[in-house]
Amino acid sequence: MAGLWFEEFSVGQTFDHPLRRTVTETDNLLVSALTHNPAPLHLDAEYMKDTEYGRILVNSCFTLGLMVGISVNDTTQGTAVANLGWDEVRFPVPIFVGDTLRIETEVLELRESKSRPTQGIVTFAHRAYNQAGELVAHCKRASLQKKRPQE
Repeated sequence: MAGLWFEEFSVGQTFDHPLRRTVTETDNLLVSALTHNPAPLHLDAEYMKDTEYGRILVNSCFTLGLMVGISVNDTTQGTAVANLGWDEVRFPVPIFVGDTLRIETEVLELRESKSRPTQGIVTFAHRAYNQAGELVAHCKRASLQKKRPQE
């Protein structure tokens, strides 16, 4: 199990996740198709030539999923009970095919569950940076985490 128990997290703890990912055209096409998103922003190179970006933008659903997904192995793998929600999801800089993303996660808050004595809630801040070091995405996420089993 790679994830951490609730008690192993501390406010301010930061994870610089070692896994990096270069976004491909296939990534963007598949997530757009799987989510039934036909927006020309993500699929039509000719349409995008006449926009301020000049090329296809990577689907933000892919970016959000990747940002959280990369964090799982270091934080919640095998110890998460449920994802409780995302807040303040932002994409301040566009992501393009060929960009390489790195992710960092910070623990913002810890709270004992009032209704589940064997679990607690961890609030994470996830941040994605491109190869130039620009912040391209960020969000807050609440995860219901298992506490260490009592022996």
